Amino acid sequence: MLCLAPCEKESLHVAKKLIMKLSEVKKSLVGMDQVSFILPNGKNVPKHYHLTEIGNVNKKFVDCGGKVREETKVSFQLWTSIDLHHRLKSEKFAKIISTAEETIDLQDAEVEVEYQGETIQKFGLNFNGEQFVLTQTKTDCLAKEDCGVPVQKVKTKLSELASACCEPGEGCC
Repeated sequence: MLCLAPCEKESLHVAKKLIMKLSEVKKSLVGMDQVSFILPNGKNVPKHYHLTEIGNVNKKFVDCGGKVREETKVSFQLWTSIDLHHRLKSEKFAKIISTAEETIDLQDAEVEVEYQGETIQKFGLNFNGEQFVLTQTKTDCLAKEDCGVPVQKVKTKLSELASACCEPGEGCC
């Protein structure tokens, strides 16, 4: 088993993949009653959130090395208001996805989630078997060799990684 960081109690059993595709989200909705989300800090998005937008986000850009790149993601925007009794059931969530697929040709791409913190925050999406888990996203240089950024490989002994991990069945990963 390969663990790179300690597991958080609030996000037990999160799959190794940090970003889900839309088809994976739809499969996860099957058999679920209410759809809930956990923030990276372990707190829950309030249960009265709304799914206010869903769409394709197409980005065409030039990296700092001059290479043209394109990416498409599916974006979910979550928002909370003062209607504390609002609850989004999985059937309604799936219907919103279905409408977007039919109306705007929604792609089966990786899902990013926008949610209001101190500013609009973007997260990756994962599923722990019961709840969706918002995962941290980070910026990166895509052309390190062209920018003069040394690409360093961290040398770590496999035995050191194994000692920092829990064993299957211990309930920590």
